[in-house]
Amino acid sequence: MKNRKFFCLACLIALASCSKVSAPDPIGPLPSAQQTTLQDMEMYAFIHYSLNTYTDQEWGYGNEDLSLFNPSSLDARQWARTCKAAGMKGIIFTAKHHCGFCMWPSAYTEYSVKNTPWKNGKGDVVRELAEACREEGLRFAVYLSPWDRNHPDYGKPEYVEYFRNQLRELLTNYGDIFEAWFDGANGGSGWYGGADEVRRIDRTTYYQWPETFRMIHELQPDCVIWNDGGDRGDLRWVGTEAGFIGETNWSLLNHDGDVPYDMLHYGLEDGDSFVPGETNTSIRPGWFYHDSENGHVKSLSRLMETYYKSVGRNSTLLLNFPINKDGLIAKEDSLRGVAFYQMIKEVFDEDLSTGAKAAATNVRGGSKRFAASNVLDGKSGTYWATDDGVCQASLTLDFGKPVTFNRLMLKEHLSLGQRVRRFSVEACVDGSWLPLSDCISEEPERSMTTIGRKRILCFENTTATAVRINILDAKASPTLNEVSLYLAPEIDQEDPANGEKISSKYNIFFNNPGGPVDAMFIDLGETRTVKGLRFLPSQLSKDGMPLDYTLLGLNPDRTWTVLAKGEFSNIVNNPIWQTIQCEPSHHKLLRLECSRITSGTRIYYDDVEVLTN
Repeated sequence: MKNRKFFCLACLIALASCSKVSAPDPIGPLPSAQQTTLQDMEMYAFIHYSLNTYTDQEWGYGNEDLSLFNPSSLDARQWARTCKAAGMKGIIFTAKHHCGFCMWPSAYTEYSVKNTPWKNGKGDVVRELAEACREEGLRFAVYLSPWDRNHPDYGKPEYVEYFRNQLRELLTNYGDIFEAWFDGANGGSGWYGGADEVRRIDRTTYYQWPETFRMIHELQPDCVIWNDGGDRGDLRWVGTEAGFIGETNWSLLNHDGDVPYDMLHYGLEDGDSFVPGETNTSIRPGWFYHDSENGHVKSLSRLMETYYKSVGRNSTLLLNFPINKDGLIAKEDSLRGVAFYQMIKEVFDEDLSTGAKAAATNVRGGSKRFAASNVLDGKSGTYWATDDGVCQASLTLDFGKPVTFNRLMLKEHLSLGQRVRRFSVEACVDGSWLPLSDCISEEPERSMTTIGRKRILCFENTTATAVRINILDAKASPTLNEVSLYLAPEIDQEDPANGEKISSKYNIFFNNPGGPVDAMFIDLGETRTVKGLRFLPSQLSKDGMPLDYTLLGLNPDRTWTVLAKGEFSNIVNNPIWQTIQCEPSHHKLLRLECSRITSGTRIYYDDVEVLTN
């Protein structure tokens, strides 16, 4: 009995001691509830659809014939079902693009669906999609282009009131809106109500964004704002539409002042506002549907790389699905989007850290409340933390047996602020601790930097009995919420054009072996039977486009064999997939050399696929 009383007393003393250990003080700007909810969505869809779809343009001029809009099979429920099956948690719809055509019957313009043959002018695409999203359990949002190449008052003060009136329609007539999206394309040539001319505005002042933002927050309190037009919103552009954000990614910016590319891409470590990145990209080269791009839907490997370099780098992913001329998401896009989500689920299906034992070099106050084991409990509110002032520490997961993995996921407890500046990862292989580097890193020789809401690192297959995360530098005591490990399968998919197998699991890096232009090296990871290569040049710029090619394969004796040689005809004016074919041969490493490119000394590309057996 005495022993029992003594045990209970000891437990009470221990609990009292734990309760005295306070949580770390928050540091820096913190996310709002709306920003946290948005980041928890991780992936949501963009849908681009307008008169551009029928004129084969990316940007309309504002003088397109309204009779062109008469889709035969428009089905917003197909859009919503497809996006849901592709893992999207919501949809942002282009209610009005730069041409000024409104996809809802706006009371403030005649240039809208109300004057088209579709449904005899009684249709409302925005309403149909908003209702479809609610039926499918998706959140709904709108894109409204500030630039309007049709409106006669664009560039005058009167237009700003018109713009706000249209925004008010969208924010009051279609239910809850989770995001208001405004891009930075402003002013230029257009129709402008019949005046075919060029108009310029000061994008930092013309739209009077502070007043517009106040209206948005009043009408839709839970709505976040994405704005690239001069005033700081709740989310930031990442400086590119290619589908990636910087390895270093602080969710911070300064509220005032210019935002150069480096800040957009990497954030600002000491920024005074919490402004996380939103990575926007399209599943095709263009944002709108074009028949010529049906064979150029991004590969599964490219989409997975986009996921790792957006969601896996402390960003959300806004993935565009264009609507075709019939009014549907094309089969090619739908199948690839669904396969993309299935692969994400397959990669992260089994957490290999389950059952591991966690230990740390420092635990805050020695308290179980902040124990290393918290990173393994699957709870969002618990975390490992160190004592104040301890900004260097290590956390080890011991599996007790060999485990093979190639993905590592880390999460910070962001409600206390983003803290980690720099860290490294080691694996205990055959009794020795070996450093691991991210195989999709742009700078693999450097230690890893920021973590944020979620950081995913990709390694070569590694078999180890333990993994160690070394926090090398932090703003304050680190707070890690989760550490998990996975084994991603190799991705092989059929090339829809010719049925060839595509090897999609390889690393690409550059080196200049004395030649005039960088050579692209493609490491297949293992010896494969190579039958050719497909190359997609950059869709964003004509810089760095290769005009010719020499494809070589490395032999076992370390010599190189020329597999194919030729030119990329008309690649500058028609930057589509280029296919290089060669006689089948066995190689682990390929080299693509170019003696002529459009400018510079670096090959720029959007995707590469190797044809194998």
